[in-house]
Amino acid sequence: MATNTGAPVCPAPMKATSNGVFQGENPLEHALPLLIVQIILVVTFSRSLAFLLKPLRQPRVIAEVIGGILLGPSAFGRSDKFLQTFFPARSMTVLDTVANIGLLFFLFLVGLELDIRAIRRTGKKSLGIALAGISLPFLLGIGTSIVLRTTVNKGVAHGPFLVFMGVSLSITAFPVLARILAELKLLTTDVGRMAMSAAAVNDVAAWILLALAIALSGTNTSPLVSLWVLLCGSLFVVFAIIVLRPVLAFMARRSPEGEPVNELFICITLSLVLAAGFMTDIIGIHALFGAFIVGIIIPKDGPFAGVMIEKIEDLVSGLFLPLYFASSGLKTNVATISGAQSWGLLALVIFTACFGKIVGTMVAAMLVKVPCKEALTLGILMNTKGLVELIVLNIGKDRKVLNDQSFAILVLMALFTTFITTPIVMAVYRPARKGAPYKHRTVERKDYDTELRILACFHSTRNIPTMINLIESSRGIRKRARLTVYAMHLMELSERSSAISMVHKARNNGLPFWNRKRDDRDQIVIAFEGYQQLTNVIVRPMTAISALNNIHEDICASAHQKRAAMILIPFHKHQRMDGAMESLGHSLHVMNQRVLRHAPCSVGILVDRGLGGTTQVAASEVSYSVVMPFFGGNDDREALAYGIRMAEHPGISLNVIKFVGGAVVYKDTKSDTNDGNNDDDNDDQVLLTEVINSTKNQESIRYEEREAQSREDIITLLKSMSKCNLFLVGRMPPLVTLVQRTDCPELGPVGSFLASSEFSKTASVLVVQQYDHSNSNSGPLVMEPIDGDNTYEMPDTPVASSV
Repeated sequence: MATNTGAPVCPAPMKATSNGVFQGENPLEHALPLLIVQIILVVTFSRSLAFLLKPLRQPRVIAEVIGGILLGPSAFGRSDKFLQTFFPARSMTVLDTVANIGLLFFLFLVGLELDIRAIRRTGKKSLGIALAGISLPFLLGIGTSIVLRTTVNKGVAHGPFLVFMGVSLSITAFPVLARILAELKLLTTDVGRMAMSAAAVNDVAAWILLALAIALSGTNTSPLVSLWVLLCGSLFVVFAIIVLRPVLAFMARRSPEGEPVNELFICITLSLVLAAGFMTDIIGIHALFGAFIVGIIIPKDGPFAGVMIEKIEDLVSGLFLPLYFASSGLKTNVATISGAQSWGLLALVIFTACFGKIVGTMVAAMLVKVPCKEALTLGILMNTKGLVELIVLNIGKDRKVLNDQSFAILVLMALFTTFITTPIVMAVYRPARKGAPYKHRTVERKDYDTELRILACFHSTRNIPTMINLIESSRGIRKRARLTVYAMHLMELSERSSAISMVHKARNNGLPFWNRKRDDRDQIVIAFEGYQQLTNVIVRPMTAISALNNIHEDICASAHQKRAAMILIPFHKHQRMDGAMESLGHSLHVMNQRVLRHAPCSVGILVDRGLGGTTQVAASEVSYSVVMPFFGGNDDREALAYGIRMAEHPGISLNVIKFVGGAVVYKDTKSDTNDGNNDDDNDDQVLLTEVINSTKNQESIRYEEREAQSREDIITLLKSMSKCNLFLVGRMPPLVTLVQRTDCPELGPVGSFLASSEFSKTASVLVVQQYDHSNSNSGPLVMEPIDGDNTYEMPDTPVASSV
């Protein structure tokens, strides 16, 4: 009997797991081990590219898209052996399925981060800019679609292709834009606020238009089918609001702050995400819409939404989402763009996308009286593409609306427009941080009846009690010497999706802010607002959200703008239950060192060992003993001036001990101090004379001199005082080092010894560095006016953002 030898032979389905190499099987010919290798390959490749692109300040999505393209037929995939080994055709179904599950839950995270209330509060100005930024590129996309249909995308249905082209050209990627603004520290500017508001509106409009495009792009071209898809999709949204939202709200109410969220609630929510995806897939508008809608309707108040993000974000964003980019890259063949016509079409698409977005946004912004430079910057920012663009293009390719060549053209357009955003914005609009000049940059001053301003920084709630107790001890009794505290919560902006949620909730980034209409219950803000109600200290809560490698810029710029005399920052180590000091991370260590170098005022590093215990102490119950070992020099004088102010509190006793003898030697410990010791000696004596005179009128201050002929004498004397509550020390006194080795040079010779676990487990330490007027390190961070121009002066309380 004759056989049809020309008929295609279907490959055998892949088994899930192999029996191992010892059984003579190749693991890469089985689904699970091959998928593991693919995940490792994709993640390693994309992370390596992200590291290489980091100096260019590009968002990680750029590295992941480029990584996917390079792994595809455009580069490594040109080798058939590479493709057949790591990405064979029969494995793509498994890879695409896992990637789409990751995409499903990522869209759920996007919905969790998108606060509809914020969009409803969008002002008319931002709304108009958003609509103009969508309309013009969408209209230009119609013209571009006609050109592409007559050249490289022949035979496709006109309606779906038109909508897909319009959507792909008019999208602004909200998460990617937030990341770029965060990197450039522009979110607190008017440009940043308008960009975020307009991008949020654009995001919602893009999803609606994408749903329309999917409804029109089915295999059945009957308009009734598209109408039924849109109608059923609308009914699903109504069903989610009426039925699913009360269920989710009930679970959110049953998850109070400070208590773990019930595991059953998490399981139900994740199951609802999958079920909603299944329903929207049945309707015909893609499973990701169901997940997105569930994320939107989850109540944003309380810890429930935050816990959901923490549970799934690292797995989804770190492992599964890069697979989606790899899957997109494997479909992108840059080699299909060949010849003058193809490259000309690529240039046309890029020009149309940039022109429509930038000009449409710029004209609308200028009509509402936004300055020309800011309007141009806004247009460039709104031209940012990202994940949503790739989702649109992948759906278009899967539904045969886009062929290989048009798909590659649009992917490169998205990559190019996003890549150029950061460098162009840096070139066009890089506003300098500005602040008014001020003279009280130190605690030590001629007139102690002037206001003292302190910028107190925190990483977490762990340091709150000690910091508040320290501030309470510093408020003095002079009626005119008002104490104003700017309490800055330092939050790391990472690559995790919750960081974007944090930016969205906080409303601002870069330079910190104070928002009176806070919806999220920031425990740090609550603590300081409560403290302000009980005292006459003026407290201004603030939040800084930046990467830890440059958050020192926010601290120093804010200190300058608020005219602070001292920055208080916590030590990068905390004390464990056994008394040992444990590091919180090298990044925090480096941050403290950079603050010391660039600070526009004095700096105090607080080694927290529980000043006053683990709770805030009432003013009437403050009873602390403070020891100030005095060796001389600028830093010691600054610490002593701070101690004199503390001693005005009725519950504080200050013991000033001047060390004299052979162990106290003047040496060049700082490049610009102690080179002419006569001035230092005179200034030291003036301040010590004031202390001696104060002992006659204030029982809370004691002064004594101790002789120390060797390093061992100093160590012995300091250990004899270890029962106190707080040590006040200068950072760089004229003293030999007290410890053989230290990994904390920022604490100086005395501070390093006092902060060691061997010295004490109960005495906190405040290491003080006095501002050096001859130091110009803070120059690049803050720009002052010239010739008495005070236009840069900032108010005590920044205006709350409307984003």
